[in-house]
Amino acid sequence: MSTAPKLTTTQWLICFIAALGFAFDIYELLMLPLIVGPALQELIGAAPGTPLFNAWVGKLFYIPAIAGGIFGLLGGYLTDRLGRRRVLTWSILLYAFSAFAAGYSTSVEMLLVFRCLVFVGVCVEFVAAVAWLAELFPDPKQREKVLGYTQAFSSIGGLLVAVANGLCIKYSASFPAIHFPEFLSGLSGGHVVGDEHAAWRYTLMSGLIPAIPLILIRPFLPESPAWSKKKAEGTLKRPSIGELFTPELRRTTLVTTAMFAMAYGAAFGAIQHIPRIIPGLAEVKEASKTASEAAAKANEGKPADVIKKASIGAGKKAEQAIAANTTKVQEVGGLVGRFLLAALAVVIVSRQKLLRLFIAPGLLIMPIVFAYCAVTGLIPLQIGIFFAGLLTVGQFSFWGNYLPRVYPVHLRGTGESFAANIGGRLIGTSFAWITTTLATTSDVAAAPTKLAYTAAAIGLGVYVVGFALSFFLPEPKEELPE
Repeated sequence: MSTAPKLTTTQWLICFIAALGFAFDIYELLMLPLIVGPALQELIGAAPGTPLFNAWVGKLFYIPAIAGGIFGLLGGYLTDRLGRRRVLTWSILLYAFSAFAAGYSTSVEMLLVFRCLVFVGVCVEFVAAVAWLAELFPDPKQREKVLGYTQAFSSIGGLLVAVANGLCIKYSASFPAIHFPEFLSGLSGGHVVGDEHAAWRYTLMSGLIPAIPLILIRPFLPESPAWSKKKAEGTLKRPSIGELFTPELRRTTLVTTAMFAMAYGAAFGAIQHIPRIIPGLAEVKEASKTASEAAAKANEGKPADVIKKASIGAGKKAEQAIAANTTKVQEVGGLVGRFLLAALAVVIVSRQKLLRLFIAPGLLIMPIVFAYCAVTGLIPLQIGIFFAGLLTVGQFSFWGNYLPRVYPVHLRGTGESFAANIGGRLIGTSFAWITTTLATTSDVAAAPTKLAYTAAAIGLGVYVVGFALSFFLPEPKEELPE
């Protein structure tokens, strides 16, 4: 029996950069659910659950997704035209520096602009990295393992952002103050920053981290051998979006795009709303109340407005800390799901059967988690969200393994980008706006519960559609098409 060749030093280096990129893709995206509440309360002064607050939550989730979908599709085209390495490098630099700049936002509009740039970078990076890795490893089983295990770092990125946010919440008061250039006040209409030690700002700024090793390692990274060979021979065809809809590829393009959308719909329409559902749980209310009372007692003798501000801030920090911990549980579930997918992808030949192993259980798990666990108690919710994360995030890794096997070299980036960015990032993330809009209420106290029930309905709906579509998914050949 033949064995896969050992990885060379160069291959390990590329795997490292790809894993880093995958990790910080999700790191950057999952910042928003963790920071959107405190950021909006500071920038627009709106209470959670109110129409103004929910309107901006929807905008911050969906408008960057529109930008990411459109420019991500362009990035996929450029990946096929200019090469995998070049596009990968610039996409990581784009989202890293944009995330850092977002920490200096003095208006919600400024935050939105930088979140759009972050999303564009993330959408392009995924496509370039997957195409690069797939073409670097010609051995089918080795390719499946590399794509599966490097993508698992996406969930490590989600875990890291939860840890980073928790550390920022705990230690932000001792961090150096964030000093804002005077021109930012002019851009924000004279808005005065209320807290130069805000944890949400430090969390955003931490997104700069992946740029550091990339700048050092970039000169040693080679281009994809398959793409380079065709480019040098002059046989590399010009990519075309229209070619994705020829009779040979139409079914593949339509089904993968729709199913990618449903997977992202589960994440953005349900799972990512957990930080705003948690404040409605009795244990969380009690923890917030205890922290508020302790802060008020610690500030006795000070002016009433100082006591009130300290009390409210302590209560919110308690809620944010619990939300960060619950997000960690969900990301551990996602990590398990990605490793499980990587292991099963090598032994299960049928891609339809492999994908249904993750979709079918979700038909039961999603409504239980959000319609029951999310309104019952923190422990049931954390147990349930572990499995919801496992099933949903595992599907993301599936598409990273599947898509390179159904498109030829000159269309690989374009085809992957259409499914991932138009399906996942553009259509799929719109479920965040749908959920937020349907859950809008003037009753602030009831907002978390209404959001939980809405997320349950959306989560079940997208899983039902995804399950039905899985029976139409084409089975790819073992070898990559040329």
